[in-house]
Amino acid sequence: MNAADAPRTAAALVIGNELLSGKVRDENVVELARLLRRLGVDLRRVLMVPDEPELIAREVAELSRDYTFVFTSGGVGPTHDDVTIASVAAAFGLEVGPHPALEKLLRDHYRERLTEGHLAMARAPVGARLLQTDDVRWPVTVVENVWVLPGVPEIFRMKLAVVAAHLGVDRPYVSRAAYTNLDEGTLKPLLDRVVADHPEVAVGSYPTWSDPSYRTKLTFDGKDAAEVGRAFDAFLATLPAGEPQRTE
Repeated sequence: MNAADAPRTAAALVIGNELLSGKVRDENVVELARLLRRLGVDLRRVLMVPDEPELIAREVAELSRDYTFVFTSGGVGPTHDDVTIASVAAAFGLEVGPHPALEKLLRDHYRERLTEGHLAMARAPVGARLLQTDDVRWPVTVVENVWVLPGVPEIFRMKLAVVAAHLGVDRPYVSRAAYTNLDEGTLKPLLDRVVADHPEVAVGSYPTWSDPSYRTKLTFDGKDAAEVGRAFDAFLATLPAGEPQRTE
């Protein structure tokens, strides 16, 4: 496999004491994972860390070396615990300073209400790129292969449109699902056979105890639609009469 054919991989670094203490529930990783899947990017690792600059910088530097893209979430506001910008800069040995384009956006938006606290949000690693779309006015700060995203879920989701526009689609995942009334013990030998015969397809098994319409959901995921279809059909052919309850 040459470099052009290599899969695009990603890692997420989720930042915030409030998340690790349970004060706030993370809502961003699932949104990022769903988007990257549609774009054909493999999200391979997710880390959650406290608001500690040295730790954040160390993790950013390591993840940046190991993955095609790194996405941070959280710590980009004006308060004392918003240390992500400085930490990302430190990971690459960069200084931090006011970015003229960000400052103009802030001045135009807040006008007479502008404070020094607002202007703190114009700080960026020197040399950082600002990426945006026609529909998303507030840009995403990108340093090397690290995308710095906010922690507020509504703003995070908005800025994912910028990520999608600039990353583009490359062999998105195809997924099929079957819902059965069989338990995992009964399904195991059937799944083992499919896994062995179709190694390029990721097979998942997810039991439930609260949905009366089925007991186990089986998923079949991959980037080759034909191979996913073959694995799915092979599995269905092994099921007893009356199964599955439904498919997607």
